[in-house]
Amino acid sequence: MLVNALLPLSGLIGTALAACPFADPSALGRRAEGGEVDARQRLKEVEVDDNGQFMTADFGGNVEEQFSLKAGGRGPTLLEDFIFRQKLQHFDHERIPERVVHARGAGAHGIFTSYGDWSNITAASFLSAEGKQTPVFVRFSTVAGSRGSADTARDVHGFATRFYTDEGNFDIVGNNIPVFFIQDAIRFPDLIHSVKPSPDNEVPQAATAHDSAWDFFSSQPSALHTLFWAMSGNGIPRSYRHMDGFGIHTFRLVTEDGKSKLVKWHWKTKQGKAALVWEEAQVLAGKNADFHRQDLWDAIESGNAPSWELAVQLVDEDKAQAYGFDLLDPTKFLPEEFAPLQVLGEMTLNRNPMNYFAETEQISFQPGHIVRGVDFTEDPLLQGRLYSYLDTQLNRHRGPNFEQLPINRPVSGVHNNHRDGQGQAWIHKNIHHYTPSYLNKGYPAQANQTVGRGFFTTPGRTASGVLNRELSATFDDHYTQPRLFFNSLTPVEQQFVINAIRFEASHVTNEQVKKNVLEQLNKISNDVAKRVAVALGLEAPQPDPTFYHNNVTRGVSIFNESLPTIATLRVGVLSTTKGDSLDKAKALKEQLEKDGLKITVIAEYLASGVDQTYSAADATAFDAVVVAEGAERVFSGKGAMSPLFPAGRPSQILTDAYRWGKPVATVGSAKKALQSVGVEEKEAGVYAGAQDEVVKGVEEGLKVFKFLERFAVDGDDEE
Repeated sequence: MLVNALLPLSGLIGTALAACPFADPSALGRRAEGGEVDARQRLKEVEVDDNGQFMTADFGGNVEEQFSLKAGGRGPTLLEDFIFRQKLQHFDHERIPERVVHARGAGAHGIFTSYGDWSNITAASFLSAEGKQTPVFVRFSTVAGSRGSADTARDVHGFATRFYTDEGNFDIVGNNIPVFFIQDAIRFPDLIHSVKPSPDNEVPQAATAHDSAWDFFSSQPSALHTLFWAMSGNGIPRSYRHMDGFGIHTFRLVTEDGKSKLVKWHWKTKQGKAALVWEEAQVLAGKNADFHRQDLWDAIESGNAPSWELAVQLVDEDKAQAYGFDLLDPTKFLPEEFAPLQVLGEMTLNRNPMNYFAETEQISFQPGHIVRGVDFTEDPLLQGRLYSYLDTQLNRHRGPNFEQLPINRPVSGVHNNHRDGQGQAWIHKNIHHYTPSYLNKGYPAQANQTVGRGFFTTPGRTASGVLNRELSATFDDHYTQPRLFFNSLTPVEQQFVINAIRFEASHVTNEQVKKNVLEQLNKISNDVAKRVAVALGLEAPQPDPTFYHNNVTRGVSIFNESLPTIATLRVGVLSTTKGDSLDKAKALKEQLEKDGLKITVIAEYLASGVDQTYSAADATAFDAVVVAEGAERVFSGKGAMSPLFPAGRPSQILTDAYRWGKPVATVGSAKKALQSVGVEEKEAGVYAGAQDEVVKGVEEGLKVFKFLERFAVDGDDEE
């Protein structure tokens, strides 16, 4: 069990050389204007430009394809119409099987820049020089929902990164949560079957608030840790840009001379962590199901490319069980107090895909995409994923040649004896495609640790033991770390977790499953179990203190730190077409935009200077709401009633923004709007006054992002 005060362990990790990154003329790939590697350069050769061209058939001849070939003006279509047949047949086959999990996603191209020469910890080429640049592609996703589900469903979020290194593709196929539900990959089908919609009525979509999910969670206690993370703000991030990423598993880093350390991969967002609140996420799912993918696209298109730093935790091989748990257990995370993060480089996503299907949908991530200097561990979930991800791609692409798709091709070239198969794109000159071969002079030659900079397994890795079907006893503690996570949250964040579990478990109809849920929660915290039991109308169990402790760790809270930047955050300015309010709104917009904020002016109709109508507007679209001077008239009396918007819509926008913890403000006489919706002028995150004062307040409030004082905590209503 963790000690009460987690202390850094000195001497655990050798100091790795690092410095701030500078441009490196030896960086991989052709550079775009300005000296930076072009993130999409490798795809240029397969881009198709239709400008100035005639329509053609798939085999190249020019055609007309708006009318089918018929026998007479009112006659039947002829079978010989190859243009009709080809167009319809291609359309009928446009879809490939969607991913069983992570079907809903969005992606972008970018560049990874190494901060230093890290050859003292790994032989990986992309980390071998200060300033070395490597193209990347990242796909963010939800897990459970179908491709057409909403972005803001509560879920674990995928964070998969492809490095197109000069020694092959390297994938970190992770999530925005550092742990997973299960410890053995053989249980993965059971997990996914339990969280997917019921097979009889296909309900509910992209949701775990149902019997089968909570039956599994309460019967499989290894799921509890990830469940707690997902019930927190990590399950409903503000955007892909505002979440961290994790490799989940423990891997190995290996140096040129074969020395290895255990490693945990981390992506740390430079935008800061931020999350929605649950009601906001629910409303947003109906108002804008594409909220996250639109946010990522817009940020990149506007020149506000999001960035993350790649960090690692390094542990000596003989310390795998030194911290009260097993580093091979994917349901556990390594507290930063035990192994501080070492930052290796920075990734910036600066190019949107040109074609979603060809790039984001067809990219085929695999944990088995690995490069020299990185190696696997015996983590049983990782071992199963190495098989399953390849098998999934074989199913989706109907054959083994999916690696030849442009988005999947390595920049380093491919030379092996693999041949033929469906969709073969290469024309191989080597007719002696076998090894050994005298006739082809032994090529392609074998590469290993000492020859040809080949991949090599960590020297000295061994495996032995009696064959068995069981997990190691070092995996048995399922309750200490969920409690550590919960203890490390602020009281309001803890309340969010409680409320999320209440919401989900209240949808469970089976009484025994509800009781099972309480039994498992009680092993983490009797307080949590009691608070959930109240909402379920059940008797709370007696404490089960075996795993109770008061330890805390850092880095898991979302709302406990200010955002480092507010650029790209969205502010709604409520105005009116009557009087001079639009002029005031315009001046307010211009001042707020100086800090990179995205401002939307809202009024009754699309007059000059109006970006959106009240009928189309909603508080979910904004991170803050400001009422322009003169707009107070649409909050009360006859001004609040208009055929141009639903009754009370301006008040609803302001009220919802306030209820969801967002900064709200009024300029000048518009403070009457606060009074009309019952908001106190002097509350935290509420700003009223002259324009300059309000702008300063809103900007500071956006750094806080959510004002947690507005959310009730159990016990607040007790006298």
